[in-house]
Amino acid sequence: MFVVNQMINGLELGSIYALVALGYSMVYGIVRLLNFAHGDIIMVGGYIAFFSLTAFFFPPIVAALVTVAGCTLLAVIIERLAYRPLRLAPRLSLLITAIGVSILLQNLAQIAFSADGAHFPAELLLPRGTVSIGAVSLSYTAIITIVASICSMALLTFLVQKTKFGKAMRAVSEDREAAQLMGVNVNNVITFTFAVGAALAGIGALLYSTQIQLIMPTIGGMLGLTAFVAAVLGGIGSIPGAMIGGYLIAFLEVFVIVTIGSRWTDGAVFLILILVLMVKPTGIMGRPMMEKV
Repeated sequence: MFVVNQMINGLELGSIYALVALGYSMVYGIVRLLNFAHGDIIMVGGYIAFFSLTAFFFPPIVAALVTVAGCTLLAVIIERLAYRPLRLAPRLSLLITAIGVSILLQNLAQIAFSADGAHFPAELLLPRGTVSIGAVSLSYTAIITIVASICSMALLTFLVQKTKFGKAMRAVSEDREAAQLMGVNVNNVITFTFAVGAALAGIGALLYSTQIQLIMPTIGGMLGLTAFVAAVLGGIGSIPGAMIGGYLIAFLEVFVIVTIGSRWTDGAVFLILILVLMVKPTGIMGRPMMEKV
C-alpha cells in the first residue's frame, strides 16, 4: 500500500508539472522562446486566488475563473509589451528579457505583498476529506488535481489538433513566414498561444497553491524550473512530451524523497537535465529542428 500511495503522490505532483510544462512547450513551439517568467505568472495566479477567496469572498468557481482570467491577461500584456518588440531580435535578447520579466514580477510581488508567506486557504477552494478504495485512501484534492489536469490536457490536444486556430498554431510553428504568406495572422496566433499557456498556468496555480498551502513571491521560481526540466525531458515543443516529462519528473522526486531524502530532489532534477542534454537533447518525443541557412 505504501508504494500505491507514493504513486498517487507522484500522479498528483506530476499533473501540476505537466500543466506548467505544457505552457513552456507551447510558447517554445511557436516563437522559440524559453519563457522563464511562466513560473512567476503562476505565483501571481496564487495571489489572485488568495485574495479572491479571503478578501472578496468569491465562491470557489468564481475564484478559479478570476485566477485563470488574471493569469491570461497578465501573459497577454507581457507578450505585447516585452516580447513582441523583440520578435525579430536575436534569441538571446528574448531569453534575457524573459529572465528580466521573471525578476520584475518577483520584486513587484515582494513590494506589494512583502516577502513573508501567507497561508493559502485550501479548504475554501477544494473540499477536504478522503475516499477509501480498499486499503488505499485518496484525498479529494488529489482526485480533483489529477482529473482537472487530464481534462485540461485533453482540451488542449483537441484545440491544437482539431480546430482552425490549432491548425494556424501548427502552421506558425512549422514555418512562420510561409504561414503569414498563406493569410495566417501571426501576431494573433502568438498572442493566443501565450493566452492558452497562461490559462493552463492559472489552473496550475490553483492546484499548486492548494497542495503546498503557501503563497510567497518566490514560489514560482523552482516550480517553473522543474517544469522546464520536465518539458526538456519530454521534448520541448511537444504536447505529449510535456505531459510525459511532468509525470516522470514527479515520480523521480517521489522516489528520491522516499529513498534518500527531500533535500536531494532539486539536485536529482537538474542531474536529469544535464543527462538529457548530453545524451538526447531533443528529449523523449522531441524532433530535431532544421534551420535554413
